[in-house]
Amino acid sequence: MKKYKYLLFDLDGALTYSHPGIYNCVRYALKKMGWCEPTEQQLRAMVGPSLYNGFKQNFSMTEQEAARAVNNYRERYSTVGLFENEPIAGAKELLKACKEAGYKTALATLKPKPFADQIAVEFGFMPYFDLAAVALMEECTKEWVVAELMKAFGAKSEECLMIGDRRQDVLGARENGVDTAALRCGYAFEGELEAVEPRYIFDDLFALKDFLVSEA
Repeated sequence: MKKYKYLLFDLDGALTYSHPGIYNCVRYALKKMGWCEPTEQQLRAMVGPSLYNGFKQNFSMTEQEAARAVNNYRERYSTVGLFENEPIAGAKELLKACKEAGYKTALATLKPKPFADQIAVEFGFMPYFDLAAVALMEECTKEWVVAELMKAFGAKSEECLMIGDRRQDVLGARENGVDTAALRCGYAFEGELEAVEPRYIFDDLFALKDFLVSEA
């Protein structure tokens, strides 16, 4: 019997490379507010956390400024930025193999459900998910997302594996007693994943697929 029964997949940096759209929409949001051009590090840091928290933390915004920035961001993202995105090599094959191996899968992203579901449909991921995205508000945390998906599955913590690329994936899963398979092919900064000590680290989706299918 395989060790895990339920796989919780992050989206940005785990299944898709979404940074072109995110970067362009962050620039748009800041320019509309009269802020300076963001640095590359600030832009990269915006991939992963909720937009609201990302603007507050990376640009030292007040709550009101962050809320305004999110609204500006959404103006462009909902019509253009959403599609400035592409699947990571091996993503669809990984999901298909996991489904065929008998895993139950869920989309565990902080991206609001309408956008996450649309991306999953666009790239042909949706047929391989048993549960779609659950986050509806910008203030959602990865801890909450993992807990909600576990509740929906009726899953025990030791039966679940979180798959993501940033520290918040590892920490959010850990708060629920869940192991994480972290990916170096995503958006983590150098040393970020090692610092939070996920249960596993993989270089790419092909290595992760080999592990999960062999586990099955």
